[in-house]
Amino acid sequence: MNPPPTDRRRGAPLWLTISLALVLKGALLFWLWHAFFAHPQAQHMRMPTAQVQQHLLDGAPASLPASPTSEMKNDSAR
Repeated sequence: MNPPPTDRRRGAPLWLTISLALVLKGALLFWLWHAFFAHPQAQHMRMPTAQVQQHLLDGAPASLPASPTSEMKNDSAR
């Protein structure tokens, strides 16, 4: 009885394993996005896109009151 050759690989080739893993990950990410982010629960909470962009790009406007945590930091610095 001869032992099996040692240079023979078992299982799927590496490229097939990696491709299958990437396809499964993509499908899982798509399913998670569709399940949790595709359909907002509260339609009435939508905001205009331009207003959101303005807020994110310019930062918070100066007319908003300061948060309580920033007031506490200012009091402790005095």
